[in-house]
Amino acid sequence: MKRSIIYVVLIAFLAACSATTDKKAELEKLKAEHDKLATQIATLETEVNPKGEKADVKPITVKVMPSVSCVFNHYIDVQGTVDADQNIAVSPQMPGIVTAVYVKEGSQVKKGQVMVELDDQVTRQSLEEVNSQLALATNIFEKQSALWDKKIGSEVQYLQAKTGKESLEQRAKTIKEQLKMAKIISPISGTVESVPLRVGQMASPGLPTSTIRVINMSVAKISADVSEAYAARIKDGNDALVSFPDLGKDIEAKLNFTSRFIDPTNRTFKVECKIAPKDIELRANMIAYLKIKDYTNDKAFCLPVNYVQSNQDGKFVYIAKQNGNDWTAERRSIKTGRDYNGNIEVLEGITAGENIITSGFQSLNGGEKVIF
Repeated sequence: MKRSIIYVVLIAFLAACSATTDKKAELEKLKAEHDKLATQIATLETEVNPKGEKADVKPITVKVMPSVSCVFNHYIDVQGTVDADQNIAVSPQMPGIVTAVYVKEGSQVKKGQVMVELDDQVTRQSLEEVNSQLALATNIFEKQSALWDKKIGSEVQYLQAKTGKESLEQRAKTIKEQLKMAKIISPISGTVESVPLRVGQMASPGLPTSTIRVINMSVAKISADVSEAYAARIKDGNDALVSFPDLGKDIEAKLNFTSRFIDPTNRTFKVECKIAPKDIELRANMIAYLKIKDYTNDKAFCLPVNYVQSNQDGKFVYIAKQNGNDWTAERRSIKTGRDYNGNIEVLEGITAGENIITSGFQSLNGGEKVIF
């Protein structure tokens, strides 16, 4: 048994040695063939190009566009909401039972129009009582005044009659104002959006169930919150473009308000612009997007961002320069400014009319031949 095991081990060892020897022999054979081929290639190259002239380099196909000066605009994009410039919640000025409702949702109202009346029976009775007293006081004052004009009676009697009359007049005026408070009157012209009140219901000042909302959308207000980082670049009067994604409409506007207060919870400040929608129907709380122009350069070169490359020395582009009948690529260092919406402004390094390589520059090196 031990002899069999020894024989098997010897056979495996001899096989491994034989395989190693075969690989070494194959490697030596390949090296010899490689040297032979290298000698043949060198001989043929000498015969083909006996003077050692440099072979022609095939030019690289590229695309170019001429550099043209442009107006570069930078915008700040924020999301805002639509609201009416006049969006009023109207509630009664005194508590009372609703006796009449004259409007409904969608009703058009004028400024000063009565929308709801409350029970004012007690107040009217008070007014009638005061008017009766006022009539008597007025009659007494007129008679006392006539006597005083004739120097009959005392001045005290005249002043008492006058004071009594004027006091009742003021009281009557106050009661009339209270009668007005028993009516809910529209403070603006517009459309009634909600009427929660019903006849027989108890209405109270300030309660949502007692509040009528009136909106006038003839002038709309777009409000948005802008990051504190842009506080120095956004001011009243900045141009803005308002986009309504649900309507597919854009309207040019100007900022009419920029808040001087930074919200400490989210570090933003509020901006607003007003528009007068003509052929579009806006609704309160509709989403709108504001593009606020915060920078303009009238004399810049605008390039797509992906045409500009960077290395440790800065940013650069490739320019196609004519050299005799050939065109070569020149790597040109440039100074850039701001970028927006995929475009970047070039401040220095490019002049008008130069051919900027826009395609095929990924594998280019300065000085290589190009065709386009």
